[in-house]
Amino acid sequence: MLRKALAAIGIAVAVSMSFASAPSIAGDAAAGEDVFKKKCKSCHDLEKDKTGPALGGVVGRKAGSAEFKRYKGLVDADFEWTPELLDEWIKDPKAFVEAHTQNKSTSMTFKLADDGQRADVIEYLKTAK
Repeated sequence: MLRKALAAIGIAVAVSMSFASAPSIAGDAAAGEDVFKKKCKSCHDLEKDKTGPALGGVVGRKAGSAEFKRYKGLVDADFEWTPELLDEWIKDPKAFVEAHTQNKSTSMTFKLADDGQRADVIEYLKTAK
């Protein structure tokens, strides 16, 4: 009986710690605009396609649905972009594609490792229509 109780407590502590250590999605849009200009703008714009698709209005949009001819990893994607999915995508696009699509590769090779910068960029993208 004591063993089961201790096991249940251990599981509860582990679960609560995993939620406590999860990265926060809340960011700063102004800081995100700066990060976007420094790290994303060479391939992306808000209004027009460049090497990558236009990102204005991306939050809430069906993935792979923009009229962008170079889509590779998001072909036939069946989800909408949420802040959480964008965070995962920007962190590691290849791992994201392998986890969330039937595709095995993507043209996007850039990874934004910093949790705070990702949160800021996503907050900026939420304001970009």
